[in-house]
Amino acid sequence: MKQHRKELWFETKQRRQFLNITSDVQRCLEDSGIKEGLLLCNAMHITASVFINDDESGLHQDLELWLEGLAPEKPYARYRHNGYEDNADAHLKRTIMGREVVVAVTGGELDLGPWEQIFYGEFDGKRRKRVLVKIIGE
Repeated sequence: MKQHRKELWFETKQRRQFLNITSDVQRCLEDSGIKEGLLLCNAMHITASVFINDDESGLHQDLELWLEGLAPEKPYARYRHNGYEDNADAHLKRTIMGREVVVAVTGGELDLGPWEQIFYGEFDGKRRKRVLVKIIGE
């Protein structure tokens, strides 16, 4: 069994943003040489997420509005966590959206459904953060 590890780094220009990282993850898979196995992709920061969904702008706007309704950024005073920081909402949004995805690798390709794409979700951005890609297989 082979394994491959790669870190991807992202720095968003906005506090909250969704980035389609499917092609970045596919390049990691190609670099690994692994044809059959499993790929783990996870955010290495507590205020960011990796998730799978459709790459459709209306859906992304819906996700943003839904998340903001569940855990609004302001007023900052609404959160006990915001004593030293102002990102409690980002922690909650990450909890909702999840930390990682696992994707099957078949024939050297990401085995995704017809509309599935891999996204990096940033909820407290404007600084560099990393995503881990770990692949195991043959």
